[in-house]
Formats: sequence, structure tokens, C-alpha cells
Amino acid sequence: MKKAPKLSSLIDKAIFDYGLLEKGDRLLIGASGGKDSTALIKYFAERSLRPSCDFQYLALNIQSDFAPAFPEEIKKLFDEWKVPFLSLPVNILERVKSGQKMSCWWCSTQRRTELINYALANGFNKIVLGHHMDDILETFLMNMLNKGELAAMPPLLKYDNYPLSVIRPLCYVSEERLIAEAEKENYALFTCSCNYQENSTRKEARKKLEELTGGDQLCKERMLAALKNVDSRYLM
Repeated sequence: MKKAPKLSSLIDKAIFDYGLLEKGDRLLIGASGGKDSTALIKYFAERSLRPSCDFQYLALNIQSDFAPAFPEEIKKLFDEWKVPFLSLPVNILERVKSGQKMSCWWCSTQRRTELINYALANGFNKIVLGHHMDDILETFLMNMLNKGELAAMPPLLKYDNYPLSVIRPLCYVSEERLIAEAEKENYALFTCSCNYQENSTRKEARKKLEELTGGDQLCKERMLAALKNVDSRYLM
């Protein structure tokens, strides 16, 4: 049986394949306290110790008014890893307009806006997000089935209106791999427990992805590869 590559190797490969890191980068990493962002922050904490390190980074938590407090266990790990960390409180509920329904999408949009604003105000040129392979494939299915679009989450996205890029170094990493990493490294599996999760269509997309692939990792990797290997001659 083929041995699974190390998590750090998969992230290294994504960074190399898509040119996600450049000399002098100032990285703002979104820190939710969950397994995905924690694994990503641990990677950059370790990479910052390499002799060839030529970037700076900050882990930023956008603390909404209705979400649980950032896990103390993760804060302790950040201290051990010498991670520069900041939590920024934001009132998201008060931004919901009359007649508008609160949702995961709205919350995510507002938190992304705060990351952008902080990055612009403090000289960061890249926002680092913890979206993994399953997130990307779920988004692909959501856009295809709900919007009629062939679109997903690119590993590197340069904003048109800001001098910023978004990078997703976990693009080659499955959620299953991240769960195993969290268990191996003994950090808490913290997830959002707000009351608005049921408004999201992502859970349904997750079910569809599992039904389509049977949970097979190789099938998911092939789906991801298909997003790069597009033959427009056979599309409408």
C-alpha cells in the first residue's frame, strides 16, 4: 500500500505548483480555531523556522458576536509554536439588513471583508485561507448545480480591486487527512456551532460529493485534477 505523503509535503507541493509564496510576502492567515486553519498555521510556524524563510505572517481571528470564543487550547498551542496571533471582535448580526436572512454565506462574506480591511490597513499582501480539497470540490458542485457555473475556489486568486491575493495552500489536502492530523497532534476539533448553519447549502453539497465519489480519495483527486484539465472543445 502506498504511503500517504506528509501534510507538509502536500502544502509544499501546492505552494510550488501555484507559486503561492514570493520573497517578502506578508501573510494574513485566517484563524478560526478549527482543524483546517490550525493545521495551516502550524505549517507556517514551522516553515518560518527554515533558514530560507523570507516571509512574515500573522494569524488573525475574526470573532463574531454570536460564535463561541476562540478555543483556549488552540491559543496555548499558538504560544508554544510562537505564532503571532490577534483576535478582532466584529458585530456581524447588526449588519444584516431588514428582510435579509442570516446565513453561513453572509457570515463568511463579512469575515472575509474584515480580513481584507485589516490586510489593507496593515500592509499585508496575501490572505491565507484554510479551504481544503473537499471545500473546493463542494464549491464546484454548488456552483454547477445551483448557479449553472463551472467555478470553484482557485488556489491563487488576485483581487481586481485591491493590491491583495488570496491563497489556499491546503488545496491538495483532504478533510480526512486534516482530521487525522488533528488527532495525531492532539488539538481540539473545534467547529462552528452557531444557530445559522442550517441555512447553508454546503451540507447538501457535501452529501452529494460523498455520493458521487463514494468517499474514495482517488476519485476526489481526479475531480480536482479535472478542474485544471479543461478541454473547452467539448464544452458548450
